[in-house]
Amino acid sequence: MRKNKILSLAFLMLLLVSTALYGCNSDNASDDNGDAKEENGDSGEPKTLIFGRGGDSVSLDPITVTDGESYKVTKNIFDTLVNFGEQDTEIHPGLAKEWTPAEDGLTYNFVLEEGVKFHDGTDFNAEAVVANFERWAGGDADQFPYYGSMFGGFGDEEGHVIESVTAVGDFEVEFKLKRPQAPFLKNIAMSSFGIASPTAFEEMGDKFGDSPVGTGPFKFVEWKRNDTITIEKFEDYWVDGEPKLDTVVFRSLPDNSARLNALLSGEIDLADGITPADSATVEGDDNLQLFERPSMNVGYLGLTTTREPFDDPKVRQAMNYAIDKQAIVDAFFEGRGDVAKNPIPPAISGYNDDIEAYPYDPEKAKELLAEAGLEDGFEMELYAMPVPRPYMPDGEKVAEAIQKNLADIGVTAEIVSYEWATYLEKAANGEADAFLLGWTGDNGDADNFIYVLLDQDNIGSNNYTYYENQELHDILIEAQTEVDEDVRNELYAKAQEIIHEDAPWVPLAHSTPLLAGGKNVVNFKAHPTGSDKLASVDLE
Repeated sequence: MRKNKILSLAFLMLLLVSTALYGCNSDNASDDNGDAKEENGDSGEPKTLIFGRGGDSVSLDPITVTDGESYKVTKNIFDTLVNFGEQDTEIHPGLAKEWTPAEDGLTYNFVLEEGVKFHDGTDFNAEAVVANFERWAGGDADQFPYYGSMFGGFGDEEGHVIESVTAVGDFEVEFKLKRPQAPFLKNIAMSSFGIASPTAFEEMGDKFGDSPVGTGPFKFVEWKRNDTITIEKFEDYWVDGEPKLDTVVFRSLPDNSARLNALLSGEIDLADGITPADSATVEGDDNLQLFERPSMNVGYLGLTTTREPFDDPKVRQAMNYAIDKQAIVDAFFEGRGDVAKNPIPPAISGYNDDIEAYPYDPEKAKELLAEAGLEDGFEMELYAMPVPRPYMPDGEKVAEAIQKNLADIGVTAEIVSYEWATYLEKAANGEADAFLLGWTGDNGDADNFIYVLLDQDNIGSNNYTYYENQELHDILIEAQTEVDEDVRNELYAKAQEIIHEDAPWVPLAHSTPLLAGGKNVVNFKAHPTGSDKLASVDLE
């Protein structure tokens, strides 16, 4: 793959005017004045898609991360045993072409695709699947947070769901579970559980996340930190006709305006994190198209329950009364979001709509603070996200609105921020008093929200608030094991009542995330999980 020349913005604009073409981006310019995209459809010239996003990845080893910016890339490098649908979380074949669960829900047999290669040329087979699960089960929450979150621990730990993973043939794998797990198939479809080359991760160890090797439609090429990640077509990909693109470049553009301007000028082909305020600009441009990601998220203000004064439920409840969530949604989501009252969005089965939301009531907030011995208020740090996220287009502005609300009840909040990976690390370590964050569902199940984000098993991995409640834990484990959907929904409804009363969060919003792209981008399907597979995407 030849290295394309970089055009200056001024030259690019001149070129656009002279050719009257949309989409000659700077990273795809050819040696003859950059007509690569015009020729892509007919001449067989390489097709390069530039994907502008709000932040860099943390790692490209999917089992080690929890952030959407990492999965945005790894989804295209790794395949999973089973897949979600194009724009839903229904289960379809992946590297496993068929599977058979036992009636008791304790055994699953998977029949694997044959002839699949990893990017390093080694064979995918049953032993490779076993090696991946043994690697994950042999770790800990600091190494592999999602494995512990989804499967209740590691190795022989009490609560660990997976008893064994065994190759019963070259292309057949048997999973034995210690207890039934209702969302088991949805869990293994998640981006975290992409199957990696055992040869590669054994050789590279902790460096595997810098040079990932999977079986996916694209293979890793280069990572320029806080700038670009480049992946290219895997010629031996096992799915016929995919991928359509030759190269994908993920470009980090944290500033929302800069990202939109890059799209308008043709420097990038796709832009994630389009703010609701900019949607009219996109819709008014004949060269662009707007994409709505199906909503499956929640944005929230987390309150670290091990730090004073948020170790007191009354103070946490006061925070819920103090913040004008409707004003925040009206100001920053502009019709593309709804006020949240629960930790799961309404689209998720088990949502408890009977819960009465905390109203905006500063006087009630002051009363609760006085009851907690804080009638004069207190000082705190408020972490504001440095990058736009699907569940919160502008964390800094939302933080400023919260800061003003808190000042009205005598609370002085100092807004602080850090580079994205550092922000997540410090929040996970319990260093924040309060922090803005959110979650895009990985599999469409309530377990993936409530258990992952608020159960005591996941403190320090995804439960950044360090919230503990034994009654809640028992309910969530029962809900995991229960296969009757109606019973599960009743359990999750009770779980939401407990969380509402204990108030470790201030739920803020459920958003409809927006993306935009050039009209030359075809077959792009925004997935509700936020992890978009680009194998079918093409450029006209």
